[in-house]
Amino acid sequence: MVQTTDIPVMALKEQIIENHGEFLESLRHRFLDDDRKVALQRFEKLGFPTKKDEEYRYTNLKEITEKGYNFFPKESHNITKEQLDELHLGEENFDWITFVNGKLRKELSKVSIENVEFLSFNYALNDEKHKDVFDKYFNTIASDKSAFTNLNQAYCKYGFFLKVPKNVVIEKPIHVFYISQNQEENTFYNTRNLLIVDEGAKVEIIESHHNFDSTYVLTNSVTEIFTYPNAKADWHKVQNDNDTSYLIDNTFAKQEKDSLTTVNTFSFGGKLVRNNLDFIQNGSNINSFMNGITIIGKDQLVDHHTAVHHNQPNCESYQNYKGIFNGNSHGVFNGKVFVDKLAQKTNAYQQNNNVLLSEGAKIDTKPQLEIFADDVKCSHGCTVGQLNEDAMFYLRARGISKKEAQALLLYAFANDAMQNIDIEPLKEKISKLLAEKLEVDIEF
Repeated sequence: MVQTTDIPVMALKEQIIENHGEFLESLRHRFLDDDRKVALQRFEKLGFPTKKDEEYRYTNLKEITEKGYNFFPKESHNITKEQLDELHLGEENFDWITFVNGKLRKELSKVSIENVEFLSFNYALNDEKHKDVFDKYFNTIASDKSAFTNLNQAYCKYGFFLKVPKNVVIEKPIHVFYISQNQEENTFYNTRNLLIVDEGAKVEIIESHHNFDSTYVLTNSVTEIFTYPNAKADWHKVQNDNDTSYLIDNTFAKQEKDSLTTVNTFSFGGKLVRNNLDFIQNGSNINSFMNGITIIGKDQLVDHHTAVHHNQPNCESYQNYKGIFNGNSHGVFNGKVFVDKLAQKTNAYQQNNNVLLSEGAKIDTKPQLEIFADDVKCSHGCTVGQLNEDAMFYLRARGISKKEAQALLLYAFANDAMQNIDIEPLKEKISKLLAEKLEVDIEF
């Protein structure tokens, strides 16, 4: 039985304001107190966005904001090895970091990386020697115009801090698990991640969230990625949570010259998922990649909002989002590309393609370009349609069942959004999830 709390609209906002003093008192570290109070004031002024706000025109948050949540999750858990094994990608050669109910669980993690600074976010905040790092990086690229980023700054406690020093290459991908379990009430998490990839360094992160309870979980996550000259950072988000999970994700990536940053977002589960992704190009010869695959059904909603800020010349960005929608699901895509007048020789590509598998499914898509330079190559486009009947007939005529033929065509449709994944177990996992969502038992 799913637990809900029947309370008036905007009660969550009132809870947030009322609980903040107790939250601050519960912290060991206090040097961010003033920043947190200012962020809460900005949140109070902004309030939760509604459908009257252009950025949330197609995404109704009332389902989230009309529930009550516990702001202080129970730390006790009884996660079993079998439950964890099911979440893994078969990554024997990976490192993995496991957070349960907000707390880093070393006994459930395997971290062999060397020559890097890695701490849980809460521990890093408690360590005075990292104060200069937080003064330099924390909240410097995250927007203060968003209610959710301000809310995160006011309440952030969980997550991790990772700094990869100059010319250090982390060969093993790092899988970060955020698990909620053993919570008797709806629970509210504000996770915060800070990744700094120094000059010439390289790292790959996989992030996934999992709710093991029948109560609702709201996760408000903010990630800041700093990629320095000639560095490479890949961040893969695997979103396959249960139907009592809400995720609001804000990811900001700032790149320096000659760097490459990729954010891949694979959305299969969760009742309501909102992904906000901002890239800031702060040098020349930068490459930015954003790929997404969304496959949802029932009454799920997944909303992708992306923005790339081309501020310097000779840079490239590539956005490729594929959506497959069944049941009464709802997809949203709003991709923006801004090209400054200084950003000559920019090459920006943006594409959003969608397939509707049922009459109840819908997609709202809006690609946008704002170009102030004259020597650029920019393109954008979107498509919404159904499966090609001739291709279906061709496969059916060769003895392939309708479901399997549909799955093969949809895999081919989504496949190019996976082309830059060089982690083979992750590719296999995405393929298996696609088969599960399409209810077929085949290997691609």
